[in-house]
Amino acid sequence: MSVLRIPGCSASFVSPDGLVVTNHHCARGAIVRVQGEGENLLDDGFYASSLEDERRIPDYYADQLIHVEDVSAEMFARLDAATPVERDLVREEVTAEISQRLREQFDDGSGSVRVQVIGLYQGGRYSAYVFRRYTDVRLVAAAELQLGFFGGDPDNFTYPRYALDFTFYRIYGPDGEPLQPDHFLEWSEAGVEEGDAVFVVGNPGPTSRGTTMAQLEFLRDVGVPVQVAALSARLGAMQAFYEADPATGEALGLRNRMFSLSNSLKAGQGRLAALRNDEIMARRAAGEALFLEAIAADPELTARFGDLHVRMAEVQAAKREVAAAYGAFAYWGSATAASTVVARAVLANRWLDAREAGVPADTVAMIAEALTRIPDQPMALDRALVEARLSELVRYLGADHPIVQGVLGGRAVAEEARDLMAGSFLTSRDRVVAAVESETLTRDDPAMRLAGALIPLYAEYRVAWTAAQAAEREISAELGRARFAVFGTDVPPDATFSPRITDGVVSSYAYNGTKAPPYTTFFGLYDRHYSNPGIPDWSLPDRWLPAPTGLYLGTPLNFVSTADTYGGNSGSPAVTPGRKIVGLNFDRNIQGLSRDYIYLPQQGRNVMVDVRAILASLDHVYDADRLVRELLEHRVFATEAEADASAPSRQ
Repeated sequence: MSVLRIPGCSASFVSPDGLVVTNHHCARGAIVRVQGEGENLLDDGFYASSLEDERRIPDYYADQLIHVEDVSAEMFARLDAATPVERDLVREEVTAEISQRLREQFDDGSGSVRVQVIGLYQGGRYSAYVFRRYTDVRLVAAAELQLGFFGGDPDNFTYPRYALDFTFYRIYGPDGEPLQPDHFLEWSEAGVEEGDAVFVVGNPGPTSRGTTMAQLEFLRDVGVPVQVAALSARLGAMQAFYEADPATGEALGLRNRMFSLSNSLKAGQGRLAALRNDEIMARRAAGEALFLEAIAADPELTARFGDLHVRMAEVQAAKREVAAAYGAFAYWGSATAASTVVARAVLANRWLDAREAGVPADTVAMIAEALTRIPDQPMALDRALVEARLSELVRYLGADHPIVQGVLGGRAVAEEARDLMAGSFLTSRDRVVAAVESETLTRDDPAMRLAGALIPLYAEYRVAWTAAQAAEREISAELGRARFAVFGTDVPPDATFSPRITDGVVSSYAYNGTKAPPYTTFFGLYDRHYSNPGIPDWSLPDRWLPAPTGLYLGTPLNFVSTADTYGGNSGSPAVTPGRKIVGLNFDRNIQGLSRDYIYLPQQGRNVMVDVRAILASLDHVYDADRLVRELLEHRVFATEAEADASAPSRQ
């Protein structure tokens, strides 16, 4: 209950006065939102030297867990009486009823209670999580982006690491005063050593460890390769543009988009390597065999669950039948990875279809608003993204497919992309807005014709894909109940962005013919800087050069453990058995990317910022005395002067 859920990440209370710590990369959007004119808080960092200077983050929240309840019996009583067709609706109804009951039970009059009913074991069990939502969240301190993301994309999903990935918030109560939480984690000055136990508490994102072999084989053969190829093509297009015109790329924020794609690409490549690893697949197959044997040994389980694996295999076969379209339409609606012209063409066709079909005016207006909101991007970049889309049509549908023939007419992809961009009015947002407002938008445009040719095939594919997904969800839920009936809580459920605790041990590991240390130090940070002169990813800001007086370079900076973390665990505290915070989870190593499908502690590690490094940097680099004293003495200081006036001497 000291741990919080914030948008996309985890965080924790670390003082009795509402002070919260999380990762820097979890807070980037919030940091930008509070900066004033002429400020660049991402690059320069931020520190509020008084309570008055702490900046409220607009449209932000933090959720604190206050209650967990197993509601499986309540849910299953209704679901088991429903037909398969009715179950989705019944599930929604029961979820709404449970949520309403718990909101009323825990409401304190502030309207701050939030309830989530989560299906664990793919719907084999259900738990209700009750949260108290806080909306007055203020920025207190943040490292510079260069320190928070030190090593950049090259070091992402690797170890050893040297990132100071931290940010501090403070939560304020309805009275405008710092919140007094009932629970908080004490800041450890001693830290951890190799062999120490740690518990990482947070909200990890979805994993796929309860999937069947048929599902894994589909992911191995179709799902993940398509994702990896699509991400690689789009990232390549963006990198080529950025290298040719860095100034425009920076103005577009292209570096952040590329990092997002690169992060997903690395994760996808790690998943694909796991799926193609014979040992991992053999272990998963052996686990499935044990599961099937247990079902077959019990007549009652056989009667209810005996055909589930066969039915799941049939669903995967149905998905393979539309695999070509799945590949052709990869990232069809992605805001980060789509061509602006194609995205506009799809929405423009929808807008015309809606008007011609006489759908309600508010629906037409909603489509028009989405269409006219899409910003422009440079022609060269958009043309490269159009090429990626056309290449995927050829690769997955085949050069002889009627739609491919109709779109390309036997011409090369690059030639078609060039002419489409040259001839389409959809390259300009201003022209699109004018055409929508004057109702002069027509289908007589090369991009409109491309989208018009693809939309019927996409619609046909989505019908088949949606039906397969619905069947997969239902079978997965039954498999989850079967798994729970066989193994109970001996086997944990897949992660679901819901709160959980994972245990681990601080541990080095063998890699690359050598041994990774259990923790890195500031010595390594400075070595990366001086060993890579002029390379931005490993360059230190001026305030860090030379090393500030008093900063002990042997201070542990990042450390690793065997804790089973995943996406969504960013910002999660690493806690000792004595309930002291010793680190912030911010990454996994490359060997940990197989955790989507299996937990292997031999080399897989989660990577954490050591709180000793955070404290040392606050003390000797950022001169954040009032924050240092609050962390160690558990009392808040209104100003830096107040903290300094009563400061004991510290070595």
